[in-house]
This record gives sequence, structure tokens and C-alpha cells, in this order.
Amino acid sequence: MARTTSSPTGGPSAPRNRTPQPLPRRRRTFGDFVKAFFAFVALAALVFGVPGALAYAVGWPLPGGAPSLDWLQQEITVGTFINVLTVVVWLAWAQFTACVLVEVKAALSGVGMPGRIPGAGGSQLLARQLVAALLLVGATAASFAPGLSQFGQSLEGNQKPASAASAQQTPGGLFGQEQATSAASAVAEQAEQAAAHAGGGSSAKDGDTKYYRIQPPEGRHHDSMWEIAERHLGDGRRYKEIYQLNKDREQPDGSRLSEASLIRPGWIMEMPADAHGGELVEMPDEAPKVSQDVKEQISDYAKSGDQASGGNAKEQGGGAKEQGGGGSVDRDTAHITVPEQRPSESGQKEAPPVAGSGSSASEGSSFGLPEALIGAPLLAAGLLGALGRRRRHALWQSAMGAIGGRRGMEPPTPTGGAADALDALLVGADPEGVRLLDLSLRGLAASLAEESRALPTVYAAWLSNGDLHLQLAQPAGRPPAPWQLGQDQTFWMLARTDAEQYEDVDTAAPYPGLVSLGTLDDSRLLLNLEAVPGVVSLSGREADRAAVFASVAAELATNGWSDRMTITLVGFGQDLTPLAPNRLRHLDDIEALIETMEAETRQRRGAMGAAGHDSVLTGRTGPAQHTRWAPHLVLLAAEPTGEDAVKLAELAADAGRLGIGYLVGTESGDLPGAAWEMEITPQGKLLAPLLGLELEAQTLPEAQQRAVVELFLDADPGEGDGQGGGGGAGSGRTATAPPFLVDVTEQGRPAVYARLVGTYEIIGLDTPDGERSPLMHEALALLLLHREGVHPRVLASALWPRGVTEDVRDALVDRLREWLGTEPDGSPRLRADQSGRLTLAKSVVSDLDVLRSLYHEATQGRGANSRAVRGRMLTDALVLVRGPLLSDRPQGRYAWLTHEIIDAQLPLLVADIGLALSEFHLEKGRAEKAIEALNASLTSAPGDERLWNELLRATHAVGDPARLQQVAADLVARSGARGVPPRTEALLDELLPAWRTGLTAVS
Repeated sequence: MARTTSSPTGGPSAPRNRTPQPLPRRRRTFGDFVKAFFAFVALAALVFGVPGALAYAVGWPLPGGAPSLDWLQQEITVGTFINVLTVVVWLAWAQFTACVLVEVKAALSGVGMPGRIPGAGGSQLLARQLVAALLLVGATAASFAPGLSQFGQSLEGNQKPASAASAQQTPGGLFGQEQATSAASAVAEQAEQAAAHAGGGSSAKDGDTKYYRIQPPEGRHHDSMWEIAERHLGDGRRYKEIYQLNKDREQPDGSRLSEASLIRPGWIMEMPADAHGGELVEMPDEAPKVSQDVKEQISDYAKSGDQASGGNAKEQGGGAKEQGGGGSVDRDTAHITVPEQRPSESGQKEAPPVAGSGSSASEGSSFGLPEALIGAPLLAAGLLGALGRRRRHALWQSAMGAIGGRRGMEPPTPTGGAADALDALLVGADPEGVRLLDLSLRGLAASLAEESRALPTVYAAWLSNGDLHLQLAQPAGRPPAPWQLGQDQTFWMLARTDAEQYEDVDTAAPYPGLVSLGTLDDSRLLLNLEAVPGVVSLSGREADRAAVFASVAAELATNGWSDRMTITLVGFGQDLTPLAPNRLRHLDDIEALIETMEAETRQRRGAMGAAGHDSVLTGRTGPAQHTRWAPHLVLLAAEPTGEDAVKLAELAADAGRLGIGYLVGTESGDLPGAAWEMEITPQGKLLAPLLGLELEAQTLPEAQQRAVVELFLDADPGEGDGQGGGGGAGSGRTATAPPFLVDVTEQGRPAVYARLVGTYEIIGLDTPDGERSPLMHEALALLLLHREGVHPRVLASALWPRGVTEDVRDALVDRLREWLGTEPDGSPRLRADQSGRLTLAKSVVSDLDVLRSLYHEATQGRGANSRAVRGRMLTDALVLVRGPLLSDRPQGRYAWLTHEIIDAQLPLLVADIGLALSEFHLEKGRAEKAIEALNASLTSAPGDERLWNELLRATHAVGDPARLQQVAADLVARSGARGVPPRTEALLDELLPAWRTGLTAVS
């Protein structure tokens, strides 16, 4: 990058900043000298005092000659134990001394974190702290070691192997950074190299080229391209320009820059022409005297740049992959890197399953659907699944509370914002992706348990092109098949085709704290909140932060890859608790949170120590996996201040191994104890600057929060609904009318009639020709089950779960409209309402519509006051039941039925009809007719307790004890290990007192 400036005379001026500008030094304090003195004393005592004391007090501990068999028979004395312990101490001393030598060499050379001494663990950490304190008063002291306050943390959190492979592949730090301090000598060396670069013929032709030397870390703070760009280019986002200037260029240590977040101390970065700041070194026109070796080194570096490669650095080979495996993770910080994407078999990138739920079908015509939910496939799948379970539970609760009578509750049809939210969930949800993620994680846990291997700590998971990538905190060896190593040893990868081969296993969810944060290109990031070694902070505007917090809370509360967990919401989210009352807990203030978490932290530490586990991960693979070690994730929206922030940081320091995670909002972005710092922008970007990542954030804005919560509240039965028993058809209890009523008289004959209950048949239409017939039948079935209307994007996502273009969807709608035809007045039978939803004309009906209408008319309409009408309508309704819904549907189609609750509604409706018809016959003493109606209903609803109870009563009314005993035996056999329900058991005690002993004789 050449840069010229004009002199007052018009010619080029002399180059500025010919002399290297040293970085400002941190002034040493009296405390630094005190620490250095005590560190010197400690090092002297450990390195020189320990061997001296051993030699003086014990002497040589090993035997004087070769051992013999007689030696093994000698008595073991106290002296023997002392000698053994002395040998152990000598070995520990030797290991510690080796650690000191390695740390001193790394500190004096200024190359960054030293190599790892095998098995050193805390010894190397102690040596690092002491050497750092001793050299704190020197020029390179703060360049290589964490502060003394970090002593006591695990080696996993504070050690970084330094290898060529790790230098290229280890991602940049996530911890907050400050301006690194460096010695003036290092900058002078940079100036010499820059000058040599000028002689090497790089980009300095007409003026000055600026260079920056990557500074060694100071404590926990590491240099990053983002901060370099922020300081010297005015905008951290311009780090990409620096990256492109230096990508794949060989550095002085032989390694290459292959990722923007992977930089090493001592590397040279060529800077854009407009870079400014005293830390930069400008290359003079005439280089000062430097050694020939340095000139050749910088010349080689210059030749690896854009000019030597024809200006296309992007096409150069990636250094990381060429270097082979052996990647590692900086244990002084936690890192996240985007995984390499595996191309599809066709050579083209295929859309990841998380984005393939039809969301691309009609981007141009969203009809007002909330894109925040459409773009969150895992969250949408979790909410949709939880909503379905809530509705099914409400139906059964209403039904079981009305034994002997009619249910009084049906889930209402959503309207307004709730309807839009439900449509967005249907469009965006990827239940198959959730299922495969859950199977993959549990399968991995089961495989590791079989091999007696511990679960590795996982910082993040990426879903990319259908594959699952787990990013480990540190290398953990080869993964069990079918998992494979990813781009380096800190990535375990599972292809989608391999994930599909997994089956359900009885093991605990290994990583329940994973939660979606956003997307980067075709990859979706899930952060493991419970594995974070500290607090995760989120800064930004309050409304933007609240949207991120709500998304995290909703997904954690409803996801499909977790078993048990507790999510504590502090200062927000009280209205979110209906999503999962058994998981979500709300606290009003931080004082209550600290009191709660102090107690839980103590309890978990004690329980873990008593169980002999070093982390929750080992506990989850043990015998108590289903009852202990569930994560507790704390979401604190308001920034804690003062003493509360310090207490929270102390609690979070050891939270990672305890299975406790903290996500805390902050206004300023400066939070004590923050391990990972993120920011949400008004444009919806989630920034983690020290990762070099810009994610499209996953959010749940306030309007969508209200709409989703409304769906869940509407799913719960209202107060008094379905409570109590008895009542019968004439009880006067009000029931919700079906959303669509059919004219069941002779004059109401439909133009198109579809049989859905049983085999699928259509009367009144010709069967479409060609291969499109199954697709059109499926589309019609979806429309018939949703008389309130189906959004075009919902229709597209249901028929093409992996996505479809808008023109293909519209073509299907046109063919469907043509197939259904028109009404006598010329209007089409398939039309769109004001919101754009597709609806069917009243002349197009299904047997399910008729079934609902007959039951409603018999119990709430004309049949309520006419016994003859009621009996006829109930009999006609029961005749319509020919089997399960769409019993002959082809395999692989109609997957959208998993989102529906019709599979719960239809058996309950059939049971209601059977109960009502049984009551109708028993009123006239026709017990055999009642039994016939109940048996017919039991074929469709075999597990309905109400039907069995009424069958017992009707059989008892016949007056045949042997027959009653046979029915009771069938009931007990069907109940299996669960046993007979309490109310049924009480009824058997009443009708057949000896049933417990007498049933054994019944075959």
C-alpha cells in the first residue's frame, strides 16, 4: 500500500515517522516490586531449596544396588514410605523446574504462550504465575502471563499449547481486550523488518507502507484484528481489509494467516494506506542497516503477498488445512471458530436443514408474517412442539375431567397476531433438524460411555450444510464413529446422512445448555451457555437486548435436545413463564438471585465432590444421569452494579464445571468477570468482535413474544372447563362450537366430499393425472383440516419441507384452484381472504367436518331437545368412523401432521360420540346397544378411560357376572405395568369386588 504526501512546494514530502514509535509502557508500581520479590523467594525455595532440603534431610532415597527377590520379602518400615515419598517429591520438583525453564524461555523470547509440559497441570500454571510476577518489572513481563488473580483456575482455562498447526487454526479470543504493552526493542525490530520489506519490492513504491507487529498478550488480553482496525483504521469492521492484505502470507515463524481470528504474537501485518497511530511503523524509503537474514526474511514475506499471486489472495491455498491436524484451543481464553463447510454431493452447497422449511418460498410476499420466527427454525420447532403438547394435555385434561359426560373445551382458533405467529412457526420450524440434533448428541454421549470416555467440554455447535460441528474447549482425541474429526482436533463433525442412522438411546442429554444465537452465512451457531468459564455479557439498546434474551429464554424452555433444566429470568420475562412453567422461573431482583445462586453453588459443589465428579459432564454419563446435573441457566437483563456485579462474577468463576450459565445484559459493555462479550446492534447484528464474527442475531421481539404467549395461554383450559363428571347430554354445560359447521340436512349435500377418517377418498372430483396427483391430494387435505385458512407460505413449507421457490408454489395453487372448480355463481372454490390465506368454499367438505357437525347438532343443536334427532345423529356420526385419519397416506408425505393435534382430537371426538350414544341407549335400558356403541368407539380410542368405565357400567347392567369379569380382565391386561387408573379401580371395586383375585382364572 503506497502512500505519498505533498510538500508545500508541491513535491513529495519526506516520509513521516521514519523512526520506530515505541508503545507506551505501563508504569511499575511498588506492588509490582513486592510481588516480584516474593516470586523470587518462592522460585528460589522451590527450585533450589527443595532439592537442598531433600538431600540434607533424607539423602539418596533409592536402593544402592539392583533389587532381588529377597528385597521384596523385607519388612516395610516407616523409612520405606519416606523413601517412596521422597522419590515422588524429586519427580515433582523435576517437573516443576522444567516448567520454570520453559516459562522463562517463552517470557524472554516474547513468542507468546509456551509449550505444554505433559502432565504438568497446576505445576506449570504455578510456574507461569511466579515467573510472570518476577519479570513484571521488566520489559516483557506483562506480555505472556495472566494476572496473579487468576491463580487457582484450572489448567484448561489458562494454558495454550503453541504449535504451528494451532497457530493457524486456533480462533481468536472472546474475552475483552485492552491495548497490549510491548517493549521498544520489539518495535525497533519491526522497523528493521519493515525497512527490509521496502528493499524487497513489496507494495512500497512511491511512499510509505505501514506495518503493525502483533503484540504478545498482556494477562488475559490478546491482540486481535478487530482492535487493530478499530485503533488504526477507526472501525473494527475494517479488520477484513487487513486480513485480505496478509492472508496466506508466510510469517517469519513459518506459519500463515488463514483465519482473521487466528493471529500470533510477532507476526507482521501490512496495513491499509490510511492507517494511523503511533503503534504503526512506516517503512522509510531507504532502509536502515539491518542484517542480510532479516532482509531476506522480509523479502520472502513480501513475495507471498498479492503482487506475487496476481492480486488474488483469495485463491491461495489455506494454510490451516495444508498443515494437517493438530489444532488446539487457547486455554487462557475460550474460542469459537466457524467450521469449514462440507460441499454437498453435487458439488454445490445445499441449504442447511435449519433454513429449509419453506422460508425461501415467498420472500417477496410475506403477508406480514413475523420473519423473526420464520428465521429461527430450532426455536420455532421447540415452540411448536411445546404448543402441541400443551394443547394435547389440555384436551385430555378436559376429557378426563368429564368422565361420563361431554367435554367442554376445544382449543380456540388463533386470530390476529397469534394467527400470524402460529403461521410463522409452521413456516420456520425444522422439527427434523431438532430430532437429528438430539439423536446425534445423545448418541455421542452413549458411544463415549461405552468406551468409558468422559464427555468433552463443548463451547459451541454449528449447523452447517446439514452437518453438525461441535467445537471443543480442547482436543479430546478421535471421536467415536460415525463422528469424524473436523477441520482440526478441536472440531468433531457428524454428517447429516450419518445422523439419520442414529436411533433413540436411553441416555441423558449431554449438552442441554446449547442455544441458538444467530447465523453466519449458511451456518447457525448454538452457544453452550453452561460451559462458559464466567459470565456472558450482552450490550446494546435495551429493546434489542430484550429481544435476544426472550429468544434465548424461549428456546431453552422448549428445545428438544434437553431433558431437565432450570431457567431463571431476572428483571424480565415474567410473562414468558407460561411457555414452560416447569422450566422457567422468574425473580424480581438481583438480590434474590445472588441469594439463590450462592446456595445452589454450594450445594452443587458439595454434591459433585461427594459423587466424585469433577464436572457435570462426568456426572451425566454416570448412574445418576437422569436425576442430577441438570443445568441452571440465569438470564439477567438489567446490568448489576457495584458489589452485586462482583458477587455475580465470583459465582460465575467456577460455574462452567457446575452446569450453571450466566447471560447478563449491560449498558456499557464493561462487566466484571465477563468471559465472553457480545453486542446486539439496532440493525439486528450480534457482534462478538474478538471472534471476528458478525451474526444475524436470532431475536424474539416484544410483539412476537406477546403473540406466542397468547397461543400458549389459549391452549390451557379455562377455569371450570372440563371439571367434574356426569352431566350427560342434557347437562346444560356449554361446549365450544367447531370452527366450521356443515349443513347436515338433505339440502346441504356438498359439491366436493373428501373422506379423511380412514382411507383417503374424494367424491365429486376427477383424479388429477400425472405425478402431481399425490401432491394435490395432500394440499387439499391440509386445507380441509384448516377451515380458517392456510397461509401460502405454510402450504409451501408443509408440502416442501426443504424449501421451494415462489413460482412453483403459485403454480400448485393455480392447479389446485382449477381442479376444485367453481361455484354455480362462478366464484372459485379455492379463494384467498384479506390476509392472503387460502380458504375453501363451504361446498367443499370432509367427513371430519360432518362428524364434528353431527356431534354438535346432536348435543347442542336440534338434538338437545329432541331425543329421536339426537339418537339418529349420533348413530350417523359413529358410522362415519372408518379408522385412523388418512390411514393409507404414503410414507414420507404428510409430515406436517406432526404439528397438528388432530391425532389427539379425533379419538376424543369419537369417544365423545360413543359415550353420548351409550348414554342415549342406557336411558331406555338398551345395554347391548350401548355396549355396541362403546366397542365401536374403542377401536378408534382404545386408551380412553371414559369408554372403559362406561363399558363396565353397561356390561354390569346386562347382569352377566362372567361377561363383566371378562371385560375387567381385558381392561387389566391392556393397562399393563401402569396398572388400572385410580377412578377405574374404584369403579371395579364397586361393580366387581372380587376382581383382584378372580381375574387370574379368566383366560
